[in-house]
Amino acid sequence: MMLWQLWWVWITFGVVLAILEVAVPGFIFLGFSGGAALTGVGLGLGIIGGSLPALLLVFALASLACWAVLRAFFGRNYAKPKIWEKDVNDN
Repeated sequence: MMLWQLWWVWITFGVVLAILEVAVPGFIFLGFSGGAALTGVGLGLGIIGGSLPALLLVFALASLACWAVLRAFFGRNYAKPKIWEKDVNDN
């Protein structure tokens, strides 16, 4: 069995990417981390398997799905200005 076909390698890769996300802000590696974790879980459960190109395709699709979910969940509210409806001096 090749190294990329082991489930724990993908889980470890996901954890390393999640730790790297803490060092490099901007939600760059978090989607890839989720994709690697989902690929590892799929391999561990026996849902997916096969050659390296097939696993990389699953990893890419899972990463894209994780990125889309994170984008929908966290949104882009950081770019919008804060509008105050009430002043501290209002009674």
